Amino acid sequence: MKRTVVFIIFFVILGISLGGLYWSQRRAKSTSVSANAVLDIVADAQRHLTRVPMHFTRLSDEQEIAIGRQLAANYSGQVMKLTAEEEALQKFVLRVGGTVSAHAHRHLDYNFHLIPDHNMINAFSLPGGPVYIGEGMLDQMETEDELASILAHEVEHIDHYHCIERVQIEAKLKNLDLDVVVGQLLQIPLEFWQAGYHKDEEFEADREGVRLAVEAGYSPYGAVSIFTRLTKLCNEFVIHAQSPEEELSELAIQSLTGYFRSHPLPSERLDQINRLIAQEHWEDRKAQKPFHVEYEVHDGKFVK
Repeated sequence: MKRTVVFIIFFVILGISLGGLYWSQRRAKSTSVSANAVLDIVADAQRHLTRVPMHFTRLSDEQEIAIGRQLAANYSGQVMKLTAEEEALQKFVLRVGGTVSAHAHRHLDYNFHLIPDHNMINAFSLPGGPVYIGEGMLDQMETEDELASILAHEVEHIDHYHCIERVQIEAKLKNLDLDVVVGQLLQIPLEFWQAGYHKDEEFEADREGVRLAVEAGYSPYGAVSIFTRLTKLCNEFVIHAQSPEEELSELAIQSLTGYFRSHPLPSERLDQINRLIAQEHWEDRKAQKPFHVEYEVHDGKFVK
């Protein structure tokens, strides 16, 4: 009986998705439905099917926010004090993050934090709203739109329940009450949350993150340029397909290797983003804002 219900739900989701695609494509009669667009929708439908049990036991937004705040408070002591320059970067991250998260479907307690570590080339999120980005990732950026794409990706991990489902799955696997699991998670180092999600969830966060950034007024090519740069770093420092043009510390290389090990290949992610740009006809949205941070220091302290 349960299996029958699950299959019915799957085909309903798939039917609605394909129907929506058909009607949206009908508006522009000269545009054909691409095979890649159909494959993306089928992949989403299959992933929703596997997550059906979580939909029936899903926590309320208030519960999720409380868990996220508890985890963030526990980790706050692990973040080093910011210099004046880093405080300016933090303010910049807050502004860009606030701009993209204002367009998220779920209105949660989104908040954004700089981790002042040039060796950390990564970003991650916690249930309920906290988003973290390493200074090493910011070092790789040249435009504000690139930052928006990374922060939007992390917001979508929260917005699409990836973060909280990780907690729920941990509880289910260990047959524990959620309060017990949260207590255990408080003992887990911050690096636990830096690990990537299932490949389909990473691709979903990429797609929806680009959409979110575009809705917030940023260029979809911000994602293209940052993933192009990450592809180059992967070729240089991880698979050694080409000689490095810059130097990275051993710790930064370890961080980079961990990032690529737990995420889909940047070339695959780049291909999907380019398909999405063509599908949505965003080719003319190429202009990006420079990565520009201004600040004042009085007596060695950050002012504004």
